[in-house]
Amino acid sequence: MIRKTKIIVVDDSAFMRKAIEMMLREESSFEIVATANNGEDALKYIRELKPDVVTLDIEMPGMTGLEVLERIMKDMPTPVIMISSLSTEGADETIKALELGAVDFIPKSLSYVSLDIVKIKDTLIEKIKNIRSLSKSIIKNVMSPRKKLPVLSLQHNKIGKKIRFIAIGISTGGPRTLQEVIPRLPKDFPRPVMVVQHMPPKFTKSLAERLDKMSEVRVKEAEHHESVKSGTVYIAPGGKHMKLKKNGTSLQIEISDTPDNTLHRPSVDIMLESIVDIYGSQTLSVIMTGMGKDGLKGSNSLYGKNGMILSESEESCVVYGMPKAVVEAGIVDRIEPATNIAEAIMDYVRQ
Repeated sequence: MIRKTKIIVVDDSAFMRKAIEMMLREESSFEIVATANNGEDALKYIRELKPDVVTLDIEMPGMTGLEVLERIMKDMPTPVIMISSLSTEGADETIKALELGAVDFIPKSLSYVSLDIVKIKDTLIEKIKNIRSLSKSIIKNVMSPRKKLPVLSLQHNKIGKKIRFIAIGISTGGPRTLQEVIPRLPKDFPRPVMVVQHMPPKFTKSLAERLDKMSEVRVKEAEHHESVKSGTVYIAPGGKHMKLKKNGTSLQIEISDTPDNTLHRPSVDIMLESIVDIYGSQTLSVIMTGMGKDGLKGSNSLYGKNGMILSESEESCVVYGMPKAVVEAGIVDRIEPATNIAEAIMDYVRQ
């Protein structure tokens, strides 16, 4: 008999605790082993009951969600999903939580007051199922010191290939992992970079601002119709697709709601295919930590044009899903741990 996934729900709101509990109890493989309305009780229950997953509210009186998260990761590492508000302050705190080791998050105002509650419920259940199946590797990679590691694999490095544009696709574990890449790019980095990080609206602006403060290159949330410049990293706005468009002799970013039938918005595939249409073989696709297969279709298109595909290694991924998809497709040129990705990008740019 398969053991049920043990979950602890932490939220200071009785309504929110009940809403989360009711949603999760609909999944027969889940067991709510405790609920808590404050940090002290939460830590006590986690220590005693050793859950597989914790859902944790950020905004709580007394010990905040961030303080609770720090204690969890220090004393009893456990996969944590943050429950966050969609305010600017909530977005900033969520990015901090992801940097501290939270695996993922659910936006609170979308979760329990919107008419789309069924979709959010399904998303939360899917996240917990994925986290349970990967819990050992998640905790190992969240807690491991980030050390620079040697090259793990090199299939067919197309020596002499001129790279003019870099596209990065990333999801679960991305905010922390991007800190291993973007701040390592030099101030005079000679190419534009576009990044799709799976996130809802508001959160990507906070992510871009935090990365910009710690980087020598400029990092910003992309804007509709802005011109693309070298040495700038453009992060797709949450909830919108980001595409590269040619306008005469210049390049512009297009921010769009279409197509509206993709699993993710922003989508790595949509971004990549727009870049490949313009730069073809001079494109470098970098596929990093995340669940699912977003980026596989776009990387396949790039592979068909003889472009370059760089993948994050399994040992450094928080979730080895998106990189695994391109590796198993046999289209990856180079595989590196997160701490080596920036140097690998520079290797291609210098060729």
